Amino acid sequence: MLNGIIIATIVVTIALGYKTKINTGLFGMIFAYIIGTFALGLKPAEVIKMWPVSIFFVILAISLFYNFAISNGTLEVLSQHMMYRTRSFPKLLPLVIFFAATIIAALGAGFFAVMAFFGPITIILCRKTGLSPLIGALAVNYGALCGNNFMVSPGGVVFIGLMNQVGYEAVSYGYAFQIFLASLVIPIIVLSVLILINKGKKSSQVIDIPKPQAFNGIQKKTLTLIFTMVTIVLIFPLLHTFIPSVKLFASLGKSIDVGLVAIIFTVIGLLLNIGSEKDIIKNVPWGTLLMICGVGMLISVAIKAGTVKMIASWVTAALPTAIVPVVMAVIGGFMSFFSSTMGVVTPALFPVVPGITEASGISAGILFSAIVIGAQATAISPFSSGGSLMLSCVGDDEREKMFTDLMFKGAPICLVSSIAYAFMINLFF
Repeated sequence: MLNGIIIATIVVTIALGYKTKINTGLFGMIFAYIIGTFALGLKPAEVIKMWPVSIFFVILAISLFYNFAISNGTLEVLSQHMMYRTRSFPKLLPLVIFFAATIIAALGAGFFAVMAFFGPITIILCRKTGLSPLIGALAVNYGALCGNNFMVSPGGVVFIGLMNQVGYEAVSYGYAFQIFLASLVIPIIVLSVLILINKGKKSSQVIDIPKPQAFNGIQKKTLTLIFTMVTIVLIFPLLHTFIPSVKLFASLGKSIDVGLVAIIFTVIGLLLNIGSEKDIIKNVPWGTLLMICGVGMLISVAIKAGTVKMIASWVTAALPTAIVPVVMAVIGGFMSFFSSTMGVVTPALFPVVPGITEASGISAGILFSAIVIGAQATAISPFSSGGSLMLSCVGDDEREKMFTDLMFKGAPICLVSSIAYAFMINLFF
């Protein structure tokens, strides 16, 4: 009975956030308090301790550091240089846009900033070259998502934190890399197929892009700090993943925390005057933090009540092993129609993974990646963040066609490709 109430409460929380446009995390905290205290008998202090301090700290630290590159224009100038240097390859424009958006998002701009910046540019380039705006929209969306999934980018940091919470500290970086790799390979395949299908259409030989300004001294320092920080954070966990026999790599990897390293580099950036302390604090995604942590509290209550274990048992008992990752991808995609992948879907579904893995033998990495890839597949729909941002970039006369293309071509393409990935990765690995 209680498990049913908790599941219904999670659904109601998502529905209220979607309907009222009030941060879903606030509803999550309210229901965590009501159920935790009055149904489970927890003390209010115990409910408050369910606030995911570790995830909150890491996202805060990463955001503070990467906000230098956003506020001082480093990422904007870098993206302009990347587009300018590839202007002679109009037929490969979708892949150029994808890789450019991926790199800028991976360097800390995050999904929304990349979509807001590259969206209008992409539509202009599509008009100049004759490229389908739908393909351009898919390229931008895929790139922003892929870069955001990078292990030290906002999305990757959230995924690693959630995996650590459910007991995968030793392999979380490896699983996060698997998510990133999937979000890199799938778009390359999809966009390459679309390029081949559209290769007969006329396109200009050279894209008319003005030469960008050179990096100034502050922007050069910012890039140096970013690449140094990323190298320090990733080198030892990746070495341990690929060479697990060397215990030194494992020891050093455990000693390097991405949040604490980001704080160190934030202070270095302030000492070098590459940005304003006021600006980098103001640009922290406080709404996303509130959503992730608030929903996380509610899911912690569900774990305490045994609801998550019950869901995992039901999934493994009711479904053939071969299609479990597919079902998780579809559930993630459905939930993402109404809520945030980082803020709601992954905090809700990642805790189910250990139980499914134990009962079915399916790799946790496969399930984590299927959930993320499935959830992000619907980001291009006109009702989701990516699709709505692209709709805002086209004129009134193009909006109806773009809406139809995103809804009945773009979203199905992404969802089918994610389902195919979930099925094949489980079948062959």
